Amino acid sequence: MSIHLARALEKLKQGILSVAGQVEIRVHDAVRSVQQRDRSLARTVVESDNDIDQQEVDVEEECLEVLALHQPVADQLRFVVAILKINNDLERIADLAVNIAQRAISLSELPMVEIPFDLEGIFLQANDMLKRSIDAMVQMDSPGARQVRGLDDSVDLMTAHAFQAVEDGIRANIGSLSQLIQYLSCARHLERIADLATNIAEDVIYLVDGEIVRHKPDSH
Repeated sequence: MSIHLARALEKLKQGILSVAGQVEIRVHDAVRSVQQRDRSLARTVVESDNDIDQQEVDVEEECLEVLALHQPVADQLRFVVAILKINNDLERIADLAVNIAQRAISLSELPMVEIPFDLEGIFLQANDMLKRSIDAMVQMDSPGARQVRGLDDSVDLMTAHAFQAVEDGIRANIGSLSQLIQYLSCARHLERIADLATNIAEDVIYLVDGEIVRHKPDSH
């Protein structure tokens, strides 16, 4: 590998890590804005979306530049392809954080209703999956990425419980319908974040092992 290509790949790695770090912060702040009915924090998440979008575009342009100027092959080509896909998934996660923050803004205008399910638990699991998938990318850790794939079912189960809890809550108090639907929407967005974290982990497996595991059942 040439020195110029090595430097370009390292720049890509640092760029995607910067995006990942910012996205993690946005998800954390979005959920906190719901839990704390913090309209100001929610607006900060929404208003920061353009910054994430620009970072995503910058990383994509750098990937395309590497492909055009250096024509990487084998492992280096897999790295660039994986970064392109991970970059896109991170931008989608940032959009979901904005959606959660928008729910917080709506909830702040409604009477307080207790969250009838474990939103914190869903957040912690989805966030853990996101952190693990990014760590696996940094460390080129295929076993760690494969572990992330095995965590998705627990988020799905917690979200199913959220559906039932919201249904029961609406039956008990139809006046809380708007708030409960907003909370359920937050849970669904977090479930999608967990799905995208799984996508990132699968891209890491492709990056390290050259194996495409998407759409294959988890064997761990």
